[in-house]
Amino acid sequence: MPQTESMVETILEPDLPIVDPHHHLWDRPPPPPGPPPPRYAFENATRLKPRYLLDELVADLGSGHNIQATVYLECGSMYRADGPELLRPVGETEFVRGVAAMTASGGYGPTKVAAGIVGHADLFNQGERAAETLEAHLAAGGGRFRGIRQTAPYDADPDVIGGRWRLGAGVYRADKFRQGFAALAPLGLSFDAWLFEPQLGDVVDLARAFPDTQIILDHVGTPLGVGVYTGRREERFPLWRDNIRALAQSPNVAVKLGGLAMSFPGFESFMSQPAASSEILAAEWKPYIETCIEAFGPDRCMFESNFPVDFGSCSYATLWNVFKRLAAGFSADEKTALFKGTACKVYRLNL
Repeated sequence: MPQTESMVETILEPDLPIVDPHHHLWDRPPPPPGPPPPRYAFENATRLKPRYLLDELVADLGSGHNIQATVYLECGSMYRADGPELLRPVGETEFVRGVAAMTASGGYGPTKVAAGIVGHADLFNQGERAAETLEAHLAAGGGRFRGIRQTAPYDADPDVIGGRWRLGAGVYRADKFRQGFAALAPLGLSFDAWLFEPQLGDVVDLARAFPDTQIILDHVGTPLGVGVYTGRREERFPLWRDNIRALAQSPNVAVKLGGLAMSFPGFESFMSQPAASSEILAAEWKPYIETCIEAFGPDRCMFESNFPVDFGSCSYATLWNVFKRLAAGFSADEKTALFKGTACKVYRLNL
């Protein structure tokens, strides 16, 4: 979905300070020729943006919004090619630390890219041994490393997820995973959780079992509207809402408001031609964003870009216009929390 001049929007509230708490950087092999794959978020993102490194990110950051800093989220990028298997993900932290140092020079604009870094450790397979990976990340992060993410999206219908994430059901409930998870809080590290709406009970249980560990739910819990869920998103909304409200009862949980531009919710805006406007996207996403803010409060909610994955529905500039439309009725203090304050607090950013 190439962006065209007709899709360019006027930037709303251009002076509003923003910390983008969720973006990626990668350099993937070019996708094979032929028609695009089914509506799988990662495969489509790779096709649309096979290269998303500092230059591409800086171009998006310079699109008119006041992005003061970012947090990098793991995406399996730039792992070490050799050495112990459990330490190979540390290569991603080493790579991102270098990018952060480049932007700290001021030569790439005013944004402090990767002021916080979230890496990966395989808690599910490593258990207690994951502590070695966590400590290596901390050593490699140059003071920027904040936590890890181990994604666990799963559905029995292969048309929902495709072939990329296949750990199976119940990852966050597994004993070995929790043995590794127990190492996070003593090291002062947080955990980003990504899975699907039908799995949200796993995060509720995890948060209650580890009340001293900061957990961040990514992408509002990813409601589903594809595969066997096609046409059932609204039917399942109350189930999603009940789990969000249950999760909000754990004070150690925050939620990222975004990710709805991915394929999984099955909105008409995904890969639409022409691209949907910020008004259309705001109307689609409003029930999910408003429910999360009502449940968690602005002090535990943060808007996120999820770029370049969310390019499947809109440009970076349009995305932040969507969020500004959705936050239009909030007070100045509430906006500060939603766009910057919560991210700084949760990821312990000193800007």
